[in-house]
Amino acid sequence: MEINENGIIIERFSDEKLTDQELARREKLKKLEELGVYPWGEKFERTHNSLTCRELAKEKTEEELEANPINVKIAGRILLLRRKGKAAFFNIKDKEGNMQGYISIDTVGEAQYEVFKLTDIGDIVGLEGRLMLTRTGELTIRVEKFTYLTKALKPLPEKYHGLTDIEERYRQRYLDLITNDESKRVALLRPKIIRSMQHYFDEKGFVEVETSVLQPILGGANARPFITHHNTLNKDFYLRIATELQLKRLIVGGLEKVYEFGRLFRNEGMDTKHNPEFTTVELYEAYGDLDSMRQLIEGLIRNTCLECLGTTKINYQGIDIDFGPEFKWVSMAELVKEKLGIDFERNDLTFEEAKEFAISKGIKVETHWTSNGYILNALFEEFCEQDLIQPTFVHGHPIEISPLTKKSKDPRFTERFELYMNCTEYCNAYSELNDPFDQKERFEAQLRAKELGDDEANEMDYDFLNALNYGMPPTGGVGLGVDRFVMLLTNSASIRDVILFPTMKDRK
Repeated sequence: MEINENGIIIERFSDEKLTDQELARREKLKKLEELGVYPWGEKFERTHNSLTCRELAKEKTEEELEANPINVKIAGRILLLRRKGKAAFFNIKDKEGNMQGYISIDTVGEAQYEVFKLTDIGDIVGLEGRLMLTRTGELTIRVEKFTYLTKALKPLPEKYHGLTDIEERYRQRYLDLITNDESKRVALLRPKIIRSMQHYFDEKGFVEVETSVLQPILGGANARPFITHHNTLNKDFYLRIATELQLKRLIVGGLEKVYEFGRLFRNEGMDTKHNPEFTTVELYEAYGDLDSMRQLIEGLIRNTCLECLGTTKINYQGIDIDFGPEFKWVSMAELVKEKLGIDFERNDLTFEEAKEFAISKGIKVETHWTSNGYILNALFEEFCEQDLIQPTFVHGHPIEISPLTKKSKDPRFTERFELYMNCTEYCNAYSELNDPFDQKERFEAQLRAKELGDDEANEMDYDFLNALNYGMPPTGGVGLGVDRFVMLLTNSASIRDVILFPTMKDRK
């Protein structure tokens, strides 16, 4: 590739085939250089954008705009271009929306109009001029000075209606954002949702913290990890699968109320609800419990909806969901009994009886399932989750699948809930286990499960046990899947729609 002293590409790699349009655009680079125009632009001071232009001209007539001129200076990408001899109408797009421009040789002069004639759809330009209304009443900038900012060497997707290949939308998010207003809406609403959540936690007296992504011990959740190697230490580390254990160490240290928006990594499958790299928020409150977390998370969801959407009622993929009423509270055992007729709260229910029942319902019983709790959870996931459309707190999880949670009055179950909405789990909360002897037994049970083939089981974290030995106050903790929550509030069908650059398979 050859580049001249002004940074203009003269020749591409010989094995790269260019389309006729791409060749024509490169020819225009040479003509721009001949006119003394640098096609990659420089700093451009804007005074307005498309939104503020519309606000300034709101309800004004053309006569009023003529009598009291509104001068503006904006920039954007050309998306529509209609040339008519010595004048042209064109549309530019910035972050806030679209704005029409009108340029003529009479207003900008012959030299600038010659530069304008070299523009293509996709080019980025700066406009200075005054606002006017066309005969059809469309707000327009009458361009008095035209500035070339960036030449687009490739044409935008045909008709500018976005990419038709969904996979390519995710791979080339830049093009998706240019051509798809819905994608841009989601991209801008996500940080607004997160900011609302942060403000809610801050107002409740919580402190936002950051903890390490590289962790020497696998823990805090049941998941397969990514493993990386630190060259200087000559040691393998896990990319964290949860932020839990480090945040609880901070509770031991006396920070009392902490939260973290953390990027997590789990080496598992990909589908519309799962991406290997995703975001959660975990929060811990000293002297709290499961009920504290229930009240906090219900208030958070209701407040975030009101702040970001202006309502507690949403429609997600054709299903109406209302966050206004009090969320339902029901145990996992109750749901399974209601749906299937088997009562896991019975003291005389044997493992063999529960196992045979599960097999009769088509459940594959894993070798490391050695007690009733595993069976209860499997039946719930297979037969009950699909019924949980309106916000529902499911509590009373089996101790076998809750290694970091306090036992309930019935020691077979724990003080834990998961929040379900639209048949999907969004949130997981505990009355946190702070008994170091009980915690060690739970870790040992996880090690036995790992020996029996459970590759998602936790490892023994001796440093965390050491922290508990210094005393952790009774604590409530909760984790919320941020990506799924954003999906719900933006009415996005896939997690890839709310992650700007999701993990993708290679092109075939």
